[in-house]
Amino acid sequence: MPRSPLMPALAVALTAAACLAPPPVIAQMAATPEKVPPLSKGEIQLSFAPIVKRAAPSVVNVYATHVEKRNARSNAMAEFMRRFFGEDAPGRGPGGTPGERAQRSLGSGVIVDASGLVITNNHVIDNMNEVKVSLADRREFEATIVLRDPRTDLAVLKIKSPADVAPMPIGDSDHLEVGDFVMAIGNPFGVGQTVTQGIISALARTQVGSSDYQFFIQTDAAINPGNSGGALVDLKGHLVGVNTAIYSQSGGSHGIGFAIPASMIRAVVDTAKGGGSTVRRPWLGARLQTVTPDIAESVGLDRPTGVLVASMQPKSPAEDSGLKRGDVVLAIDGQQVDDPEAFGYRFALKGTTGKTTLSIQRGAKKQTVEVKLGSAPETRPRDMLKVKSRSPFVGATLVNTSPAVAEEIQVDLPADGVAVAEVEEGSIAGRSGFKKGDVIVAINGSIVSSTKDLERMTRDSLGVWEVSINRGGEVMTTVFRG
Repeated sequence: MPRSPLMPALAVALTAAACLAPPPVIAQMAATPEKVPPLSKGEIQLSFAPIVKRAAPSVVNVYATHVEKRNARSNAMAEFMRRFFGEDAPGRGPGGTPGERAQRSLGSGVIVDASGLVITNNHVIDNMNEVKVSLADRREFEATIVLRDPRTDLAVLKIKSPADVAPMPIGDSDHLEVGDFVMAIGNPFGVGQTVTQGIISALARTQVGSSDYQFFIQTDAAINPGNSGGALVDLKGHLVGVNTAIYSQSGGSHGIGFAIPASMIRAVVDTAKGGGSTVRRPWLGARLQTVTPDIAESVGLDRPTGVLVASMQPKSPAEDSGLKRGDVVLAIDGQQVDDPEAFGYRFALKGTTGKTTLSIQRGAKKQTVEVKLGSAPETRPRDMLKVKSRSPFVGATLVNTSPAVAEEIQVDLPADGVAVAEVEEGSIAGRSGFKKGDVIVAINGSIVSSTKDLERMTRDSLGVWEVSINRGGEVMTTVFRG
């Protein structure tokens, strides 16, 4: 399978939603100063240096390591490798220490609070257990991981014993416009802190694929491996995005980079400041789909926009609000949404208390509905299971289904069943073809209703497993022999 050209900026490598009813031009001009291009040679020769001087001290290098203790047999193999291949052979830990195996990761981060909180990408510290940050003035600190949010690919670190750190103000990404100047600051390829400059190339990019909430800022400021978690800065020196991915067929920058907007960064940082280790998000309980030209014409829209309500879960906030199947949601609290990804991003920022107003079109009539905000309920314990007995499920994390699990995995799930929450790369489950979101329907003809059922069935099996799974509404059956 060819490798996708879209990669995290750590590895080898979104138009801002306008109000549905924009304010009068005069009021808008009063609120937002008019932006003008350089008008003279003198203006063109102006420097970005004052902005860099303010912003650069807030950007840090992030060094993450996963140190794994090894058993005696692995130690013997590591020693064999050392004898024949030298001190840097695979399987040796930091400094060539026998008995340890180390994975390393290099990225960037941004200090966002005087207490020492640092925002970075989750993929920079994923699976790591030791983290250090290096400041622009070359001071180095150990850091703890206080929050991981894989769904946004963001994580928050806490510098141990911070002294005289310079936090960067978080800006307002909703007021960015295509063509605005921005700078990317990070540590590409580990060469040291580097500043690149460009413009906002596009906004609200939703087909990037590097996180669940896709609503990215696109920029042509050079972003390369090692820039992951670094800052995208506006001309005020404010953080407007965290650089997270590049589109590349060579591993280097081709002028197509993507950053997570500041509005999502603020939500994650506020959770960490409040002592939370998990970001809680509101639950709608509806399946949404893109509005096609045919659908737009059938409901009287002049163009394809908004999201179509395809179905709703019983007793969900969507059903309780009065939404109906076939409604087209055009905006959330006045902010236009053009596709399901944009809706998901805007809705996720609303929190889990209070209400939000959806502007909808039902038939030929426009109206509004109020949705009560709250977290998806965990209607039964998830009873997380990692199968240890020999079976095709080894390496998969399995959980009992519920609205909360369905929201986390971002797939439609039945009320009673067992879903695959994670699959370890290279595991037996992965090689067997299981994928995140699969629902295990039956094993050897017996219905699977809970993780306890599945554990018992795999333990009692005679080495043959006929497994039926539901993947995206399609049921398939495969026989495994062990």
